[in-house]
Amino acid sequence: MNASEGVAPAIESILAAADERGGGDRRLSVAARSLPAALAAAEEDGRVPVIGEVKPTSPTTDGRRDDDPVALAEALVDGGAAALSVLTEPDHFGGSPDALQQVRETVSVPVLRKDFIRREEQLDIVEADAVLLIARFVDDLAGLVIAARERGFQPLVEVHSRAELDDALAAGAGIVGINNRDLARLDVDLSTFEELAPHAPEDVTLVAESGIASRDDAARMRRAGADGLLVGSALMDGDVAANTERLVGAKR
Repeated sequence: MNASEGVAPAIESILAAADERGGGDRRLSVAARSLPAALAAAEEDGRVPVIGEVKPTSPTTDGRRDDDPVALAEALVDGGAAALSVLTEPDHFGGSPDALQQVRETVSVPVLRKDFIRREEQLDIVEADAVLLIARFVDDLAGLVIAARERGFQPLVEVHSRAELDDALAAGAGIVGINNRDLARLDVDLSTFEELAPHAPEDVTLVAESGIASRDDAARMRRAGADGLLVGSALMDGDVAANTERLVGAKR
């Protein structure tokens, strides 16, 4: 599979860097905190179930946050985030496995590792509760889903099209992220989630990703069936705790 075919140059660069990165030196075994349970608990508490992202930078945002990632994570949780996502991709997003490890040791909520994982051994870089697997960029999706679960990770399989959603479901994904961003053009359309969500079984946890910048956006995704919302840039711009509190609608 030529995964980079048809994608934006920035994504081609990310994939090339991911292919050059190796794996861990030992097979990990993780006692994961449940991401679906955390999202459900936030809803029961009257909060919008948000996965707040510790996101220093990205190819689609201006500027960079050089704050301590642990401080950013604590601010997200203080604002009411149900779970966290931490970038471990170093070259284009400013993330690191060390940052994820420090965050997970500090907070009590589930932590998703967000990276461009291409091969099984790359799962063994750092412990997390959940790992992102991007359907478009994985050759053996079913095999990688199984490998993640064997280590105790909860795989969150990201899709952008009906074909990718079908592949994710065939691979046994129980948590599916629908990315509103088209990685070919890097533009965002919230209708992507609305179009794909009805095709997912009710027992699959659905996460809406990208383009959620306001309470109205969050409400729109929730009406369309999102069990959780992955939000990064909108929370990182300014006062992280206050931004999160505004989006989730209630503070712990």
